[in-house]
Amino acid sequence: MKILAVIPARYESTRFPGKVLAKQTGKYLIQHTWEQVRKVSMLERIIIATDSEIVRDACDSFGAECVMTSASHQSGTDRIAEAVAKINADIVINVQGDEPEIEPANVELLAKLMIDNPRAKMATLIAKFDNKEQVENPNIVKVVLDKDKYAIYFSRSVIPYCRKNPPVGDLNDYYRHLGIYAYTKDFLLQITKLPPGKLEQIEQLEQLRVIENGIPILTGIVEHIAPGIDTPQQYDDFVKRIKNQKV
Repeated sequence: MKILAVIPARYESTRFPGKVLAKQTGKYLIQHTWEQVRKVSMLERIIIATDSEIVRDACDSFGAECVMTSASHQSGTDRIAEAVAKINADIVINVQGDEPEIEPANVELLAKLMIDNPRAKMATLIAKFDNKEQVENPNIVKVVLDKDKYAIYFSRSVIPYCRKNPPVGDLNDYYRHLGIYAYTKDFLLQITKLPPGKLEQIEQLEQLRVIENGIPILTGIVEHIAPGIDTPQQYDDFVKRIKNQKV
């Protein structure tokens, strides 16, 4: 079974322009992510997909395979679909480019989920929350599951809402969604051809397109969550962690 990882790397970013090429650690941010993914032995190939020649040149400098994609894509999923359209693959894993500390074991778990559940067309990872404040934070996506660990719904709101002790009840009843996905290649190409759904547009969560079309998303629970980089402050914190490791 051929498993690919694709890392979408858009140069423009609303909250942190050019973040994938931030280099205060001595390595590009995208390079850190790529190096973590390279530790996953199950992967046959790792591709960085970008719309920027600047990013492509940076990838060339550290030896990563990089493909140019359209600048008109509205999501990383669309960019990945273009990147793999003509590549022979069974499973495609979508790793966000701003996850420089992603756990290789988590990527491996996601691949194994797809291998061990051949009927699954898509899978993603989830984790427990550390505190109730995180559950109430709309920037952290929540997910509710059915008895077989398939996602029922994703939301920025508190779900499930605890009627007896509003809004957040027992912390063990809540899961946070991690922005990493695996798809069969055929399904990836299929969903990117579907129009955005109404719920997807309301919540601004592209995975809801899958739910709205009646396709279950398998989930796997992980314990360790690596912080992603969305803002300059988060990048500064990452730089400090890297420098402390070198001391």
